[in-house]
Amino acid sequence: MSNDEGNSTAAMDLAEVRTRIDGIDRNIQTLIAERARWAHQVGLAKGPLAAAVDYYRPEREAQVLRMVVDRNEGPLSDEVLVHVFREIMSACLAQQEPLKIGYLGPEGTFSQQAVLKHFGRSAHGQPMASIEEVFQEVENGNADFGVVPVENSGEGTIQVTLDMFLTSGLKICGEVELRVHQYLFSRSGRIEDIERIYSHPQSFAQTQTWLRGNLPNVEKIAVSSNAEGARRARNADDAAAIAGESAGLVYGLKKVIMRPIQDDADNTTRFLVLGRQIFPPSGHDRTSILVFIKDQPGALFNVLSPFAKHGITMNRIESRPSHQAKWEYAFFIDLAGHVEDAPMKEAFTELVEFAAQIKILGSYPVAVP
Repeated sequence: MSNDEGNSTAAMDLAEVRTRIDGIDRNIQTLIAERARWAHQVGLAKGPLAAAVDYYRPEREAQVLRMVVDRNEGPLSDEVLVHVFREIMSACLAQQEPLKIGYLGPEGTFSQQAVLKHFGRSAHGQPMASIEEVFQEVENGNADFGVVPVENSGEGTIQVTLDMFLTSGLKICGEVELRVHQYLFSRSGRIEDIERIYSHPQSFAQTQTWLRGNLPNVEKIAVSSNAEGARRARNADDAAAIAGESAGLVYGLKKVIMRPIQDDADNTTRFLVLGRQIFPPSGHDRTSILVFIKDQPGALFNVLSPFAKHGITMNRIESRPSHQAKWEYAFFIDLAGHVEDAPMKEAFTELVEFAAQIKILGSYPVAVP
């Protein structure tokens, strides 16, 4: 067979493949439209609810996404398919009304990335100046939900977030785990030009080893967010910023000097989704509580014992000053399970005897990849 004949056969095969792909795309589009119509019927079945937040069910979304993961046999990764289905659900929900989500701004922060990962691009993000303002806007009803960072895999807890729960009546109704890649951006793209770097204190902490080895004498200027750092660095050739890729794109810092520069290759930040109510179980949940302990011997042991007795796994414990009395502490505890689970109810019944105060911060689905 000549080369011309071989090329002709390959071209016909390629044309056939493309025709099949076009047919599959039509079927996918038809099914998405059908899903949207059924999702609208769900909204009608719930009746004339007050707002979009009344239609949102995080436990149902978590169940759908877990089924996506369970069904996946490749070749696409779980993360890719979860992202696709998240966007479909986001668009379907927005038929009623887009959710309003408060987050630590400005545009381009890792908090905004967490919002997009959890709620999809059909939700309406509302950037806030501080974590305290995110809490306030959700409490006031100006935002349906809020997304705030709570801990980093390398640098530990975001203390201001925990302290807000001491007085806030908001509930945790979801969590997001976001892989964080720190990039070094500048306007000139030349590392030898850098005299100062702008970034959030957490980002400086996450990149301190790289900075010590590569830019030991450069001035480090802490700002309120990585996005704010990128905004400032765009104005001078001798400035740089440590930020995520999206911040660089938003603020015109398109020249990446080095990527990634975080000290921990698996650098991950956990975010909490703030709402005004606790939702039903999803089947794979976590419960966060705040416990004020009585000043007595073995107080912490007595607080933790009921959970061990009833087979409840403790995922995390963190102490913070209670701000109620000198040297008095509150313990933030993450537990495996939902408050509606029978073992959890039994453990809380016993816990009342030993704790000065118990505050249920939320029961929510464990983060889906």
